[in-house]
Amino acid sequence: MTELTSRDAGNGGETHQTADADHPVLTTNHGTPISDNQNQLKAGPRGPVLLEDEIFREKINHFDHERIPERIVHARGSAAHGYFECTESLADVTIADLFQRKGQRTEVFTRFSTVAGGAGSIDTPRDVRGFAVKFYTREGNWDLVGNNIPVFFIQDAIKFPDLIHAAKMEADRGYPQAATAHDTFWDFISLMPESTHMIMWAMSDRTLPRTFANMEGFGVHTFRFINKEGKSTFVKFHWKPKAGLASTIWDETVKIAGADPDFQRRDLFERIERGDYPTWELGVQLFDEAFANSQPYDVLDATKIIPEEVLPVRIVGKMVLDRYPDNYFAETEQAAFVPSHIVPGIGFTNDPLLQGRLFSYTDTQLSRLGSVNFHQLPINAAKGRAAAAGCPFMNQQRDGHMQMAVPKGRANYEPNSLAKAGEPGGAREDAAKGYKTFPSDEEGQKLRIRPESFADHYSQARLFFRSMDPAEQAHIASALVFELSKVSLEHIRLQMLANLRNVDEDLAARVADGLAMDLPPASPTAAPVLDMAPSPALRIIRGPLERHTLEGRSVGILIADGTDAAELNALKKAIQAEGGHAMTIAPKVGKVPLSDGSAVAADAQLFGQPSVTVDACAVILSEKAAAKLVKEAAAVQWVMDAFGHLKAIGASAAAKPLLDKAGVEADEGVTDLSGFVEAAKKRYWDREPKVRTLA
Repeated sequence: MTELTSRDAGNGGETHQTADADHPVLTTNHGTPISDNQNQLKAGPRGPVLLEDEIFREKINHFDHERIPERIVHARGSAAHGYFECTESLADVTIADLFQRKGQRTEVFTRFSTVAGGAGSIDTPRDVRGFAVKFYTREGNWDLVGNNIPVFFIQDAIKFPDLIHAAKMEADRGYPQAATAHDTFWDFISLMPESTHMIMWAMSDRTLPRTFANMEGFGVHTFRFINKEGKSTFVKFHWKPKAGLASTIWDETVKIAGADPDFQRRDLFERIERGDYPTWELGVQLFDEAFANSQPYDVLDATKIIPEEVLPVRIVGKMVLDRYPDNYFAETEQAAFVPSHIVPGIGFTNDPLLQGRLFSYTDTQLSRLGSVNFHQLPINAAKGRAAAAGCPFMNQQRDGHMQMAVPKGRANYEPNSLAKAGEPGGAREDAAKGYKTFPSDEEGQKLRIRPESFADHYSQARLFFRSMDPAEQAHIASALVFELSKVSLEHIRLQMLANLRNVDEDLAARVADGLAMDLPPASPTAAPVLDMAPSPALRIIRGPLERHTLEGRSVGILIADGTDAAELNALKKAIQAEGGHAMTIAPKVGKVPLSDGSAVAADAQLFGQPSVTVDACAVILSEKAAAKLVKEAAAVQWVMDAFGHLKAIGASAAAKPLLDKAGVEADEGVTDLSGFVEAAKKRYWDREPKVRTLA
C-alpha cells in the first residue's frame, strides 16, 4: 500500500504551509519532523485509516486529555502576574522576608474567580469572588488564598461539602448554573443561622463587582505573625483597590452577561495592555490576645469581622498586576493555591474553617493536577531562592507520577553521609532559619463541639446591614426578594423571613412585602443579638473607597455619520487627560465620516457594545443622524440603559431627540459636552428611585 498525501490526492497542497527561515519545522512531542499535518495515514486515498499513524495518535491523544478536571469551586478564573512591594517594614512583628525592607519587591501571581459556576460559566453572576495571591518569596511560596468578602458562610470546614452541594446545580436537574436563586441553596442557608452574616454580604453589591480592579480582597481568617523573638501577633489581611470600590446594578449585570460573558476577564487583559495596571494596597489588622479577648465575638470565627473603626487597617505594601499570562492553561488553569503554603514568620490559628482548608486544598490539587509533583509546574514552582541552581526546592522526595526533574545521586533519604564520599549528599535542615510553628499552649478533651463564643449568628449581620448606605440597603432587600422568589417551597421562604427578623425588622418587613407574605415569628437565637456600632468602612456607595475618577475607566462615545469632528476630538482628549479610556461606538465600524470631511474607524459597533460595558456615556450626533437613530432600537436602548443604570450622559445639542426618545430626564448626571467629563466620574444613586422599584 502506498502512503498518499493531500497533494497526491489532487487538492494542490493549498492547506500545506512549508517550513522556512521564519518558521521552524513542525515536530511531534518527541522531536520527529512532520511531513504532513493535514491528513491521517490511510490505506489508499479513500481507504481506512491505519492504526500505525503515530503522528495522528499522539496529536489526538494529547487533545483528548488537554482538559484537566476543573476546580470544584472557583473553576471560572482569570489571573495576572505582577509584583508586591513592601512600603512599610514589619520586621518588629514578623520575620517573613517579604515584609522586612521598605521597597523590596516580590513576584506574585494573582487569580480572581467566581465560586459557584463551572469553568464555562460567565464572569458576572451574583457570587463571591476568589482573590488568591501567590507570593514567590526568597524563602519559598506563600499562598494568601482569600475572597472579596471578609467572612464566610460556615464556621467549620466539615460543612463545606454541604454548602457547595446546596449552592451548586441541583442534583436531579442539573441547574441553575452559577446561581444561588434556587431551593437547595436557600434551604441550607435557612437552616444554618451561622450563614446569616455572609448572606448580607452575598446579597449586597459586593457580589456584583464592576471589575476585578474594583474589588477588595481579604484573607478571611485570623493568621499569626511571628517575630525573631518568637512572639506571636494576630493578623488579618486586607487588599484595598487603588481604583476604588465599584459595583454594577442587578439589571446591568444581567445585560452584561448577555453582551459579554467574559467582561471582567477582558477588562483585566485590556487594562494591562494599555498600561492601566490594577493596583491594590495591602493592609493588616494587628492585635494581641488581650484585644481578641475584649471583643464581643471570637476572632477565630470566620463568620466575623473586626470593624475598621475598632481596629484600623495599617497599609504595609502594594500589589501591581502588570503582565497577562502567556498561556491561560499553563498558568491560570494549572496554578495551585494552597493555604498551607506559608513561609517563616507566618503561622496559623485554630480557626476550624482554616484548619480544614489546610488539608482540603492540597488534596484537591492532587486530584486536579494528577500528581504529587504539581509543585514542579512552572507556575507553581518556587522562584525566590537558589533560582540560579535551577531548582529552588531541595529535598529527598523522588519519583511519583509526572516527575519532571532528574534528581542525581544515590541518596533519597535524610540524614545521609554520602557527601563524605564525594557524592551529592542532599540538603540539610536549618534550625536557625527554618520554618518554626508557633508553640501555642493547647489542652482539652477530644470532642465534636463548637465554643460558646461562636454562638452569636446575627449581631454582625445586623451591623453590616445597618452600616450600609440607604441605596445599598434597598439593593440587599431587593436581592433577597429576587432570590427567594425563585424558591418554590414556601416553608423555606418563611424560615428565611424568620431569620431576617433577627437581623433587622425593617429589612424583614421589606422582603416579606416583596414576596407578598406575612412575617412569621422570629427564629430562636442561641445568643443575645447585639446592637453594634455601625461601620461606614463597609459601604461601597458613599463609602471611603468610592472614587470619583475616570482613571482606568471606559467612556463610550456614540457617534454616526456627520458627527462633529472638533467635539469628538476635544472630548476624547479630555477623557484621556483624566486617565480614562475613550471608546468610539458607531452603527458601522469600518469608516465613520465626520463633519470636517475626515473619517474615523469606530472602536466598536453599536449592536455589539451596549452601554452596560462602559462606565459613562456620551452621544455626539448630527441632526440627521439623530433623526435616524431615534428609529433604531439599539441606539435608544443604549441611552435608556445608561440612564437606568445611573451613569453620566453627555450629549451634543443635536443628539437631544435621541435622549428624549430614551426617556432621559434632566438631573445632575445629564450634561452637555462641556460638563460631561467631570460628571462622568461617578454614578448618580439619587436617580435610582426614579427608574426602578426596589424593596
